[in-house]
Amino acid sequence: MERPAWAPQGIDISVPSVSRIYDYYLGGSHNFEVDREAARKAMEFMPGLPKIMQANRAFMRRAVRFAVDEGITQFLDIGSGIPTFGNVHEVAQQASPGARVVYVDHDPVAVAHSKAVLDGNPDAAAVSADLRKPKDILASPEVQRLIDLEQPVALLLVAVLHFIEDADEPQRAVAELGAALAPGSLLVVTHASYEGMPISTETASGAVDVYRNDVRNPLIMRNREEIARFFTGYETVEPGIVPIPVWRPQTAPEDEDPYTFAGYVGVGRKA
Repeated sequence: MERPAWAPQGIDISVPSVSRIYDYYLGGSHNFEVDREAARKAMEFMPGLPKIMQANRAFMRRAVRFAVDEGITQFLDIGSGIPTFGNVHEVAQQASPGARVVYVDHDPVAVAHSKAVLDGNPDAAAVSADLRKPKDILASPEVQRLIDLEQPVALLLVAVLHFIEDADEPQRAVAELGAALAPGSLLVVTHASYEGMPISTETASGAVDVYRNDVRNPLIMRNREEIARFFTGYETVEPGIVPIPVWRPQTAPEDEDPYTFAGYVGVGRKA
């Protein structure tokens, strides 16, 4: 298997990666055949996966613009993946020049590519760290340099919490990060769920199995009530925790692909 020039040395390109599969669904070019194979296998069960990812990205852009409208100009994007067109720093800095963004991911391809994309951008940086270790994130030189924790921050957890098993205590990690944020900060979450799927749970679980067995990364489907627990200590902004296309839409939700209603999104404000 040929290693492309952009792939960092030392990564195993024979194992698919969550962030490269996501890149493939979004039409990006930073993925390997092994990623595309796993993606296509998952799509045999859930053909609407690319639609879900695109809707996720569109929501993220709406949430970033909402944050800027609320006067927030600092963004901490954890589990940020591989930067594709219309990423957080582009949306935030277009809406508010000088907005500061730190991307965090534990995938070396995502971090290396983010650093390349951000080269020459003094107000954005990428950190190699894991959501399960909030202290490492908060103590990183990039976060210390760019994020003023005395001022409100938008904390983005977009399509990342569903890759963390309950045994790894995702709620504790979210609470620990939230405790470090100033009042008025925003928590932005998207999360996969069987609820709202246009196919049976049994069929959809075939795609979940691909993640567990082929990608070696569990995909944890949670219901709305379980997802709402991540917002403990936050007041959800209107319209609350809702399917992706329903959150402050720019186009009629009924025109959206049925798959985009699989999963929930929400934005909470820290009191």
